[in-house]
Amino acid sequence: MTAASPAADGGEPDPAAPPERRFEPDLRSMTRINLRPIASPMPLGFFTIAIASVMTGCLQLGILGEEARTAVAFTVLPAFALQLLVSFLAFGARDVIAATLMAVFAGSWLPYSLIMLTDAADGLKVLGVFNLALLCFGALMTAVTGPKRALWLVLAVSLPRWAATGLAGVTGAEWLTRTSGALGLLVAAVATYTAFALMLEDMRSEQVLPIGRSGPAHHAVEGDLAVQLRNLERQAGVRRTL
Repeated sequence: MTAASPAADGGEPDPAAPPERRFEPDLRSMTRINLRPIASPMPLGFFTIAIASVMTGCLQLGILGEEARTAVAFTVLPAFALQLLVSFLAFGARDVIAATLMAVFAGSWLPYSLIMLTDAADGLKVLGVFNLALLCFGALMTAVTGPKRALWLVLAVSLPRWAATGLAGVTGAEWLTRTSGALGLLVAAVATYTAFALMLEDMRSEQVLPIGRSGPAHHAVEGDLAVQLRNLERQAGVRRTL
């Protein structure tokens, strides 16, 4: 039978005694998560897609001659910066699908502009392969953007354009280039409608033109604050690891 330590008798603690185990309190009641509302960057992103698609489509259709390639490249180049900005803001708004899509669109305008400006060797063929890679990306994205009907629709009309542009660059077929130009104008029309509908919705705080949200995307707009904060502790930026 061992003797009690002096600390047990009210004396000084025994230095040789093991340290007393301490338990952290439950931090949930002391945790606060601050949200910073921002304006939706998506209208800017869609308008940028529309304008850049009009310029490149007109070049492919021959409305703008070959001598206008440099001017078109300079016109499209700002689309890279604008859509990259939209992507950063979308990441801040915790919308990974919109952020990823806008970042990839931004990345597509930069090589196009640089190749057109520098007239790099085999530039059109390289752009063709690049657009076929974008086609694979877009096909995967359409599988997860269904509830976000606006994004899905822009992707749906972009897929055949990426296919036509890619095949035109690889094969050099003129009719595919013209087809890609016409599809570019279609992409511009769909993106313009989507941007305008989103701007009206933001200004009036209600849906004015149909966008076709469903599932979580519909609840995010129509639901109350409790719906917005559901599973917030598991989202990136709140949980410890990605």
